[in-house]
Amino acid sequence: MKKYLSLILFAFLLNGCDDGDLTVQEINFDNVTPVSCSEDNTLLYQLKSREAFLLQMPKTGGLVNNPGTYVYDIPTGGNGNYRAIYRAYDGTLVADNICGLIPPSTPKVIEEWIATSGKININVEQRTSERADDGSTKLIGYNYNINFTNITFNISNSKPQTYATYPFGTISSTTSVPASLIFDTPETAYTCTNDTNLKRVYNYSAAFFVMIDNMDPDLLKNEVTLPGQPRTQLVGSTTNKVYYKSVQKETGSFTKNYFCNASFPTVPTIAEDWIGQNGDATKETGMIQVTTTLVGNTYYHSIVLKRVTMLKDKNTFDLPTTFSLGILEVTP
Repeated sequence: MKKYLSLILFAFLLNGCDDGDLTVQEINFDNVTPVSCSEDNTLLYQLKSREAFLLQMPKTGGLVNNPGTYVYDIPTGGNGNYRAIYRAYDGTLVADNICGLIPPSTPKVIEEWIATSGKININVEQRTSERADDGSTKLIGYNYNINFTNITFNISNSKPQTYATYPFGTISSTTSVPASLIFDTPETAYTCTNDTNLKRVYNYSAAFFVMIDNMDPDLLKNEVTLPGQPRTQLVGSTTNKVYYKSVQKETGSFTKNYFCNASFPTVPTIAEDWIGQNGDATKETGMIQVTTTLVGNTYYHSIVLKRVTMLKDKNTFDLPTTFSLGILEVTP
């Protein structure tokens, strides 16, 4: 009799073992790197074999390409533009289970926690290239460190669960700004034929341009400079403004007709729009230098930007330490 009772008990224990269900006590994705479903970073996720933690944000107002800390509220009730959801499944997960346009029918969600309050905190850091031999740097991407504070999850058939802090992890993006600094005619700078005061001097390619706008006329005097003594002024916010702009793909290209308008045209579309940081005489940064020679009746103004840093919001990159805008020919 004892033998039969033992067999019955053993069979009962077997039936009570894990049948595929996953019992979740807390969310834990330590050392799991978040991944994005697409380039617009609107759906991020952490993935384990049978668990997923999803973070959905809008395209505008999510991962911002500008250094700083950004805080977003998770809407009460869990519905809105910012959503955090934990799910457990009855089988092994792959990325297509999260990002597929039509999610597979298996595995199935067996448990779901929906964040109903809390804050999403995103700290954005610019990633900059090593300084090149010519002194230039590039913006090569961003790191977005994401964590939650006071996040509360609504759980079916259980009490809500709150985390004072919960690290989601860091996701990175890549870019390359500036993409190029090679002009179509590196030796020749340009001005507008109707610009008798030479206020706007530039060089360009089809994809980008660098310009000095509202240039101080004293820099371009038709007077020969002494050897090793170029005329020098600082980059400024009103006079001697320096721009770097690049074109958005498939919207057109820069031509000479673009530059001589009172304001910049809307076509082609600008992809990157940067302005030179004001110069500092004490640090010898942000300078414009002009060397002038005379050949026959023509003056040749060689224009160089020295140690200029370009700005966009809180982003920066450095032009080469000595960056030639080209030579402007002027025949009085």
